[in-house]
Amino acid sequence: MSDYIRGENAFLHAYGRYDILLEKGEGVYLYDTNGKQYLDFYSGIGVNSFGHGYPAYTQALKDQIDQLTHVSNYFYTPVSIEAAERVKEATQLEGVFFCNSGTEATEGALKLARKYYYLKHGKADSEIISFHSSFHGRSTGSVKLTGNPHYQEAFGPLIEGVQYATLNDIDSVKSLINERTGAIIVEPLQGEGGLSLCKKEFLKELRELCDQHDICLILDEVQCGMGRTGTIMTYFQYDILPDIVCLAKGIGAGVPVGAFVANKKFAEAMAPGDHGSTYGGNPFVCAAVKTVFDIMENDRILDHVQDVSAYLIQQLDQLVEDYDVLESRRGLGLMLGLVFKEEVKPYIKELLDDGVIVVSAGANILRMLPPLVITKEHVDLFINKLKKVLG
Repeated sequence: MSDYIRGENAFLHAYGRYDILLEKGEGVYLYDTNGKQYLDFYSGIGVNSFGHGYPAYTQALKDQIDQLTHVSNYFYTPVSIEAAERVKEATQLEGVFFCNSGTEATEGALKLARKYYYLKHGKADSEIISFHSSFHGRSTGSVKLTGNPHYQEAFGPLIEGVQYATLNDIDSVKSLINERTGAIIVEPLQGEGGLSLCKKEFLKELRELCDQHDICLILDEVQCGMGRTGTIMTYFQYDILPDIVCLAKGIGAGVPVGAFVANKKFAEAMAPGDHGSTYGGNPFVCAAVKTVFDIMENDRILDHVQDVSAYLIQQLDQLVEDYDVLESRRGLGLMLGLVFKEEVKPYIKELLDDGVIVVSAGANILRMLPPLVITKEHVDLFINKLKKVLG
């Protein structure tokens, strides 16, 4: 019996997995059990910011295992305090709650926004505005915020009070605002929804609307945050601050950790007993968070992302000009997509056969989320392999 069949027999079939058994990683490459090498241009859905086996990262986790892994949130630890302080500094917000995933970050942000509304109005009837084609998670709360009926249809009844506006259409947002609107949640750069980018004026208008009506602005930077678009948070490119930001993926660069972070006004709405997480923010994952920020600073990762992403974008734009099957390039930094005029699945399979890992963001969009440490040589290798399948 093959290992793939063993896996199919052992796991719930929640994923459409490839018939490949990955065994180890080194740098920006993965290797299967047959020794075949794959250029990793997806980094575990944007998680492995520094690729695989980055020495400073792995050593910090080994050191923390020898010291302390878990104690519960009835106690602070030095490493958890330091990790939270680094997150506060990076986001320019005030209060941090560590959880285990992006979905949990969304759930916590939703609860905090609704708690603020409850304290203000004395009733729990708030409504939330989300956006079509968004993705915020798969729990019964976050999947309702996800603006795609496909993810929702089998799992009702879901939470109430969620409406959907159209990205970059401020009038569609204004038409939904009423006295019960408690929060607006948006991804500055959509991931699963097709790499659509918020226009600067749109996000600034959202901020102004929320200020005007005392509505909580939640930015979901689970995928686009932590340096992936060239700044530590994408919203710094818009000259605004959110009330709450959701983080995960790159914040831990490989361990399961997420966070939601609030400004002072909303942070003060949280009281003991309002929310919790058994594993959230334990010493082990906080060592990873702290080390991520250390590496970002010491190895000048943001400067590198800005440099190498400009080169990759230039190469992708040239492909759009040269190949009729391509319609456009989307995205920012190292969170990019190529829009095809036909289904992209066969191209992804051909790339995988040729040793390159990418995935889709919808039926016709090829999505790239490479490690932040890729070089121009890796870009050249990727582009050459992409040309082979396009040609």
